[in-house]
Amino acid sequence: MHINCPTFLILDVKLKNRLKMIERLQNSELEISNQIHSIFQLSYAVEAKLLEATNFPPLKRPIKSYLNSDNMFFGYLENSELAGIIEIEYNNKCTDINSLVVHPDFFRRGIARKLIEFVFNTFDSNLFVVETGLANGPATTLYKKFGFIEVKQWDTDHGIRKIKFEKRINN
Repeated sequence: MHINCPTFLILDVKLKNRLKMIERLQNSELEISNQIHSIFQLSYAVEAKLLEATNFPPLKRPIKSYLNSDNMFFGYLENSELAGIIEIEYNNKCTDINSLVVHPDFFRRGIARKLIEFVFNTFDSNLFVVETGLANGPATTLYKKFGFIEVKQWDTDHGIRKIKFEKRINN
């Protein structure tokens, strides 16, 4: 029995690794946009609490905005379950990370890190840009770990202090 147990655990680890993947989400499909909206709502509710925001615009984003968006959405799937999403606006000069969300059930598993690594490996840009709420410590820490540099801070009309980061790459 002791011999089979470690073998099973090794196989289990290998299977789990194979079941984690990132794929482009077809946001023009209603069912997919509903899933995107659901993950955004759950994740942004947590961020709103971090920012102590009572009027948080991302929580008001309608499903229609996902359906009609020209941005690219990539999902991190774990065992076929959508665990995280990164929303990208890309042109040949800049890659803008418009949103990066992780389902709260999947926090602290490195999913946001893997999605950012995916973006760096996928998009050939000299400039990567991202914004977040200044009081969102987990996000600001993550972006700084990736070499993003603060370029601007400002107060929004909704009373949220925001921060903008950029990362330049010399190709």
